[in-house]
Amino acid sequence: MTDVSTPDLSLLLITLFKGVLYHEDDAQAWQNLIEQQAAVRDYLRVLGLELILDEAEGYAYLRQRQEENADDGKTSLPRLIPRRQLSYPVSLLLALLRKRLAEFDATSGDARLILSRAQLVDLLRLFLPEGSNEARLIDRIDSHIGKVVELGFLRKLRGQQEALYEVRRILKAFIDAQWLNEFDQRLAEYAAQLKDGAENT
Repeated sequence: MTDVSTPDLSLLLITLFKGVLYHEDDAQAWQNLIEQQAAVRDYLRVLGLELILDEAEGYAYLRQRQEENADDGKTSLPRLIPRRQLSYPVSLLLALLRKRLAEFDATSGDARLILSRAQLVDLLRLFLPEGSNEARLIDRIDSHIGKVVELGFLRKLRGQQEALYEVRRILKAFIDAQWLNEFDQRLAEYAAQLKDGAENT
C-alpha cells in the first residue's frame, strides 16, 4: 500500500485534487511530482483516477480512469472528477483557441501564445448572432472569456495596462489533432445551433 503519510506527498496530492499543476507556477511541487509520480499513480489508482503528466508542456492533472464494460458484477466507482457541460459559445471559443494555438506552434518559435481581450472578442464575435446592442454582445463575450479563464484554459496576465491573456497549453490535451481536423464541420454545427437559438428567442 502506498504511504501517503509524508507531508510532501500529501501536499502534492491535495494540489492535484484542487486543479492543474503547472511547472511554471510551482517549480517545487513539479519537482516533487516528477520524483514521486510512481507513488502518486499508485494512490490515485485506488480511487479510480489517473495522473496525466506532460513533462514537455509542463502540466499535470487528474482524470477519471476509463472503466471497462465488464459484466462481472463489480460495482463501478462514483465519479470524483465531474464532467462539465459547456455552452456552445464557450465550447466554440475553446475550439478557436486550440486552432489558433496550432497555427501559432507551426509558425512561431515562442512558447507562449498571448492574446489581447480585443483579439479574443474578434475571434468569437464572427460566430455569434449579431444583435442591435453592441455593448450587450461584448458583455456576453466577456462572460464567455471569463468562463474559459475559470476552466483554466486562459490565464489573465497581471500588471498589464491592456487586458492580455495567455492560452494555456493544457488545451492541447483536451482538444486533439483529430478534433481539429473536423473543425470546419463542427463550426458549421455551432453556427446552425446558434442560428436556431437566435430564431427561437
